Amino acid sequence: MIALNGEQLTFMTYPNGETRVDGEHILKLAESENRISFKYETDGDLLKLLFVKSFLDDHRYKASLIISYMPYSRMDRVEGSSVFTLKYTAHMINAMNFERVTIIEPHSDVSTALIHRSEAIYPTGDLLQQVMEETGFQTGRDYLFFPDAGAQKRYGKLGGYRQLVGFKKRNFETGQIEHLDVVGTVGETGFKAIIVDDLCSYGGTFLLSAERLRELGASEVYLLVSHCEDSIYKGKLPASGLIDRVYTTDTILSQTGTDLIKMFPIGGMYK
Repeated sequence: MIALNGEQLTFMTYPNGETRVDGEHILKLAESENRISFKYETDGDLLKLLFVKSFLDDHRYKASLIISYMPYSRMDRVEGSSVFTLKYTAHMINAMNFERVTIIEPHSDVSTALIHRSEAIYPTGDLLQQVMEETGFQTGRDYLFFPDAGAQKRYGKLGGYRQLVGFKKRNFETGQIEHLDVVGTVGETGFKAIIVDDLCSYGGTFLLSAERLRELGASEVYLLVSHCEDSIYKGKLPASGLIDRVYTTDTILSQTGTDLIKMFPIGGMYK
């Protein structure tokens, strides 16, 4: 999905699959300083973004970019036989030469390091307060849980809370988590835990995290994740009963489909 100055653009397709862009509509929306909002759904959206930005360039309009979810941000390093695709995606965006690029909750600071004139914003801290109020989270009794060191680095600065950290061993050939240890001291049982992370696909990591937290005595387990893919419905998480509720945003997820998942509409805040 691509929006220009707050209004979503529509694209048509020729019979052979090529994209047709309505330049007249773009010019009607164009201003001296333009804001393009980019919500990744398929790789074709990157090509549409290129068409829109290039058309604005041809008509001498400046534009900044807001990325709801940075595509390929999980591939932010070379690991095993995997390709460093974030670097190549960043090359594509840099070639479009935006005035400024704002990224909502990037997976790591590699995204902002690779993309020119970029900055990151992190709304999860504000969302966490809402989740704590809704779940009755007690600061002196309950725990935040970070599934790995990356999550701890991103969100561990949310001080004043009891924290537990997971350390997982992943098979990079299969993508599967083979083992997860929990580091931290737990007092009495019957506590609530909020798992905090940036991205959920099928939810396997969070299921394993919830299992470990239940073993440690958690009576309620919640998940707050910045970006959640529609593939969560294809995984085992919704029917597992291990997580009491999932809180996420609309930066990727298109619909909730179940009361188990609550979606905060933050993507539109940055149009």
